[in-house]
Amino acid sequence: MIKIKGLAKPYRITSGSHFQLSKQDPGDTGKFDKKDKKAAEEALSESILHLEDLQDKLYAQDRWAVLLIFQAMDAAGKDGAIKHVMSGVNPQGCQVFSFKAPSAEDLDHDYLWRCMRCLPERGRIGIFNRSYYEETLVVRVHPEFLASQRIPSGLITKNVWKERFEDIRAFERYLTRNGIVVRKFFLNVSKKEQKKRFLERLERPDKNWKFSSADLNERMHWNSYMDAYEDMIRNTATKYAPWYVIPADNKWFTRLVVASAVTDALDTMGLHYPEVGKKQLEQLEKAKASLLNKRETEG
Repeated sequence: MIKIKGLAKPYRITSGSHFQLSKQDPGDTGKFDKKDKKAAEEALSESILHLEDLQDKLYAQDRWAVLLIFQAMDAAGKDGAIKHVMSGVNPQGCQVFSFKAPSAEDLDHDYLWRCMRCLPERGRIGIFNRSYYEETLVVRVHPEFLASQRIPSGLITKNVWKERFEDIRAFERYLTRNGIVVRKFFLNVSKKEQKKRFLERLERPDKNWKFSSADLNERMHWNSYMDAYEDMIRNTATKYAPWYVIPADNKWFTRLVVASAVTDALDTMGLHYPEVGKKQLEQLEKAKASLLNKRETEG
């Protein structure tokens, strides 16, 4: 039986100064063979049950919050990973936000604003499908987007990306110091596998809706995106908010590693149901006795 505890550890980046994306294999499946797919699905089912238990305690304890950030190229499997890994989580304790192109209202604020207003409350798991990191990725690959952000021209210097990385590190440190556990996932899909998935979207009627011509336009900038992702991870991977660079060519393995990272994080938080004091226990006993009293009448 596949065990997922610690499975994500080799893909965890806490200091990115020497990180090289080119040395990461999108097709890697760790010590597992592709024949292990069925066993991996069973292991994922078990981990979902474990996550369900942890999330229930997180919600009841109401002390911590968890923020999971997913970044990737198109067709890397972000939606599927979120759907499968979080399938057992109580909807009351989970919030999912997808960040597309910024609206006019978003552009009237700083670039962190729209994500800050969606941060998870205590006791909840928040999921960002794309995030403020787009401001160091798509905006970097397409400089014209930066020009449309209405930032005073004197503030946009040659150090703009370095400054954004500094601000993001400080922001995530702030979140951590306030009880929001941050885990970030880059689903590392190969260009070859992306092409395969795009063709599948075009050939299967039930997947046509997933395809956009804009996806092909972004694919033309593949190398620029890889450079931007590498620089992003190098500059924002920290012990308090690590990146997980997860091989994404095999969806079954991607989901297993994401599940491992999430449950590992929750396991370290000392989650438990709130303890009931002596006085409250006495009140509970009285309530129980009242309900069991045969003379109880409706009214």
